[in-house]
Parts: sequence; structure tokens; C-alpha cells
Amino acid sequence: MLTELTDMTATDVTLETFRDAMAQLGAAVHVITTDGPGGRAGFTASAVCSVTDTPPSVLVCINRTSSAYAAVNANGRVCINTLSADQHDVSVGFSKKGTMDDRFAHGTWIEQNGAPPRLADASASIDCRIVSRTSVGTHDILICEVGEIVSNAHPGVLIYYDRKYHRVMRG
Repeated sequence: MLTELTDMTATDVTLETFRDAMAQLGAAVHVITTDGPGGRAGFTASAVCSVTDTPPSVLVCINRTSSAYAAVNANGRVCINTLSADQHDVSVGFSKKGTMDDRFAHGTWIEQNGAPPRLADASASIDCRIVSRTSVGTHDILICEVGEIVSNAHPGVLIYYDRKYHRVMRG
């Protein structure tokens, strides 16, 4: 059944109206890490999602002005660390300006076999190899093939919605 909507107003798409609309899309919070010849780096991201299960692939969006951008490109590998509900401080630490050493001072990191750092006690850590990239506006969309997944039993995750952090608990 179709009905006429009379109480909705269409607006022009401006930077402000677009950002306001996107703030209404809640998303899990992740810290994306990399390590290798380009150096160790990381950044906070909410633009992460599955692409396909054959082969297991995800996408990650990164701003080309990010301080982690050059390292991510040079290394060709990332680890997507999905933050648990109690890891707000890690997200904030990786969102701030500062050195990469300052960022990695937040949380406990597991580094092994030259893989990107994995956050201890993350809800999930997904180690990936970047297989393609597409530039759109200010960002690159990285298509990443999943090589390893480490999951931890947590009662909840951290999400970003309406420009604020929220804890979402199971149950």
C-alpha cells in the first residue's frame, strides 16, 4: 500500500545535511592497524562492512589525508579490531592527532609474525590483505581479503551513533 507522506520535508544535499543524515547510521567502532615496510600505524573507523563470503572479504574506508594512509598503502595489510563496549579510550586515542606511538599507548597490542598489531580483548580482530582500492572523493575504499579472524567473548560492542559513543550489550 502506498501512502502520501505529508509531514516529511526534502532538503538539498549539503555537506551539513549529508553529515547529519550519516550521523543517524549507527556503526560498530574499529581500530584499523597496519605494520610492515611502511611502518606501524592505525586509525579509528566506522566505515567497515562485509563484501562477500566467497572469498571472505570486507571493505574499509580511509581518508587520503589520514596520517596512517601512507603506511596502509605501503604495507598492503590491515587488521580490523572491532572494539568491545569497554574500549572507548582506545577509539579516542586513535582518533586524536599525535604520533603513532601515542596511539598505540592505548590498549594492549599483540604483535607476531610481521602481521598488523591485534588489539587484545577486541570483540574481533580480522587480519586482511588489501586486494583492491577505489578512490571516491576524499577517501579510498579498500577491499580486503580476510586471512585470519580472532574472536573474543564479550557481552557488547562499542558503536558510534548521533555523533556519540554508545555501548550495545547482548541480551
